Amino acid sequence: QLDQIIIHQQVELLEAILGTETSSKYEIKNHLGQRVYFAVEENGCFDRRLCSPIRSFTIRIADNAGREVIRVIRPLRCNSCCCPCFLQQV
Repeated sequence: QLDQIIIHQQVELLEAILGTETSSKYEIKNHLGQRVYFAVEENGCFDRRLCSPIRSFTIRIADNAGREVIRVIRPLRCNSCCCPCFLQQV
């Protein structure tokens, strides 16, 4: 049972040195700092570079045994107030 979570993004060495963005990885920890879940964001380089704030992605959240417990999917959507029927959704 979790009453609080801490999400910590893991920064890749290649990402830090070259300034290029790779698929994001996250550790999800409890209030004691123990990792309870691990998350990986899957998307293409094109999405990260050109569509960053509105990019499509899939985030897979797994427990410590590697079993997927949650999958979050966000399709590429319009970010314009001119197209309110295509606002972001997860």
